[in-house]
Amino acid sequence: MALRTILEYPDPRLREVAKPVAEVNDEVRALVEDMAETMYAAPGVGLAANQIGVNLRVFVIDIAAEDEPSELLVFINPEITATEGQQTWNEGCLSFPDVSEEIKRAEFITVRALDENGKAFELEADGLLAVAVQHENDHLNGVLMIDKLNAVKRRLMGRKLARRQQANP
Repeated sequence: MALRTILEYPDPRLREVAKPVAEVNDEVRALVEDMAETMYAAPGVGLAANQIGVNLRVFVIDIAAEDEPSELLVFINPEITATEGQQTWNEGCLSFPDVSEEIKRAEFITVRALDENGKAFELEADGLLAVAVQHENDHLNGVLMIDKLNAVKRRLMGRKLARRQQANP
């Protein structure tokens, strides 16, 4: 396992649409291990492969609280098949350090994917898990949280990120 560097906005690789995984093999499982280690070290609740510069449709999520046992979920070639309702959540993103914004997303979702062993599964989710799946799935499609904001909030976030980059070149 190895820690990977997390790409930060406005890195253009974050805008690339990820490619499907052709075969779940040892290389993909090693990627998943690196992603999990990187996510936990950050710390975050989710990480998409393209956030570490790997253009594959893979993301990992663990929404367990600090006092709960880890519950890593692996999504390979995910597809959100149903959405219902609406919720607003204060979201952060490892590619947007020190920034969080209220984002509207579906309240309930159904997602189909493969796990780290290549076994297909379907999951129904709500609350934070639904938000995390939608957020990470957006990454795989080159969609970022800044894209979910209105023009004023987008400009304010852009300025905040620019100030941060100037302070930490």
